[in-house]
Amino acid sequence: MSTMEKPTLNEDQVVELVKRLYGLRVSSVQPMPSYIDQNFHVLVSESQETGDHSKSYVFKVMNSVDSQDADLIEAQTRAMMFLNEKGFPSPIPIPTTDGRIMSLESIERGNECTQNMIRMLTYLPGVPFAKLTLDHRTFYRIGRTFAQMDKALHEGFRHPTAKCLHREGFRWDLSNLHLVEQYLCELKEGDTHSIVRQVVQEFKEKILPNLSHFRKGIIHGDCNENNILLEPMEGRRGPTHPHPEFRISAILDFGDMNYGCFVHELAISITYLTIMDSDPIGVGGHVIAGFESVIPLSEQERGSLFLLVLCRLSQSLLIAGHSVLLDPENEDYIMTSVRKGWRCLHQLWDLGKEAVEKIWFDTASSYQR
Repeated sequence: MSTMEKPTLNEDQVVELVKRLYGLRVSSVQPMPSYIDQNFHVLVSESQETGDHSKSYVFKVMNSVDSQDADLIEAQTRAMMFLNEKGFPSPIPIPTTDGRIMSLESIERGNECTQNMIRMLTYLPGVPFAKLTLDHRTFYRIGRTFAQMDKALHEGFRHPTAKCLHREGFRWDLSNLHLVEQYLCELKEGDTHSIVRQVVQEFKEKILPNLSHFRKGIIHGDCNENNILLEPMEGRRGPTHPHPEFRISAILDFGDMNYGCFVHELAISITYLTIMDSDPIGVGGHVIAGFESVIPLSEQERGSLFLLVLCRLSQSLLIAGHSVLLDPENEDYIMTSVRKGWRCLHQLWDLGKEAVEKIWFDTASSYQR
């Protein structure tokens, strides 16, 4: 397997590529946080003659390993375009001067040259949810929106490259937790190591044999704190709601999109919203209520939810720890949510399935009264 190295373009390279591929003159380039790809916030001082685009973009450089799978990148990009047409706040690609939605380019990297896929996407404003104080209305809205998105993709997204979203062996697919068990040896011995080991074992015994019973479709797969941007809704604060209500202004990063289980989408959403909230146990029920208002869960899916959240916490911990060993300079970004995830994992584990499920499902049921 090829080594996955994050691209290292400098600003001059970005300026040259934007001019050559898109016919646009760059006035400002700002690096943006990223995991294994490289992103830049680009401002331009002139538009293409072929179209009236906004003047703010995200210039995205894929890592050289993922860049080799052009069909997968196209499938993800076409899904973004489909969702945007359906009214979801997903970015869309800016076409090159010859009409392509992406371009594989030879990029100089020291004395070597790598092949990296380039896209330029519309820039969507908003604030990552981790920087905001949210209330139950926003948790409900996020759960509902992700279910609506999955439903729209399931019912209407058709493209020849969509078959590439069946990503066998993809390590971020929650069905594949057992594939990252190999990273357990890199985790320091102690309570966290013991919990993660037990979670992986329970996954292999209780989830893996029953995956065929979970309904499947194309899912986003990464509702983390950097991928959901929010903006306040005017006039939605009052004595019963001291915190403002937010709308979702952007759904970003479709790099983990895959053909997966709907209940996995919900578990992943609960995981990241739980990690970032001051009342982590209270969050899940509101997200469940929002999701189930569009895609009701079966009893078996509901019964797996607690373990699946533990699985996502463990999966994130194992992959992040391994990634830091490969890219120590990017540790702050990689470990942003994981450090809080450790505490959340311990808290959920200590409370146990029965207690947490009672809180979650009682809260979800309150929306139906």
